[in-house]
Amino acid sequence: MGSAGLVVPLAACNEAGWYGEDVSGLLPDLSFTMTRAQDGTRVTQADYEGQVVALFFGFSFCPDICPMTLSNLSAVVDQLGEDAAKLSILFVTVDPERDTPEVMTEYAAAFTPCVDGLIGTPNQLARLARRLKVTYKIEPHQPDDLTYDVSHGKSVYVFDAQGDARVIWPGFDTLQADIAGATGDIRRVMSA
Repeated sequence: MGSAGLVVPLAACNEAGWYGEDVSGLLPDLSFTMTRAQDGTRVTQADYEGQVVALFFGFSFCPDICPMTLSNLSAVVDQLGEDAAKLSILFVTVDPERDTPEVMTEYAAAFTPCVDGLIGTPNQLARLARRLKVTYKIEPHQPDDLTYDVSHGKSVYVFDAQGDARVIWPGFDTLQADIAGATGDIRRVMSA
């Protein structure tokens, strides 16, 4: 009897038609102040008003999660075609010590021109991470040691053109990620 009760809610989620998890009304709206690596400009959520935003926390020295996630996001951009102009991908570094503006710019450009690398102060980063319930940790290290480990959440957060949180993709860092499903989510958010 207990397992039968679980079937109904899961079926209801599937009927919603999202690839990711619908978080409408469950997470706060997009709100941040950071520096865009590509041009050194201070940006806020207002700079992305009118755009659907896919936001991801990571770092350029990440060996697996970040390159796979950004590669998958690049594939979504490709599938969107002309609609890609309505999407901004924000890659927020959790490792500003190594992720200089130059490093972030080069790293983001390797995937798609739709990626803006964002660098925040420790307080700016912590504020945005707390807002979205994202965890990250930089291993203790000596100031001149650049071989330290960083752990971080791997979800992609999708916000609509008004900055409202709409969808989370919790496992978009694998070869099995459903690019067509994610593209469908983006198109659905664009049309809302």
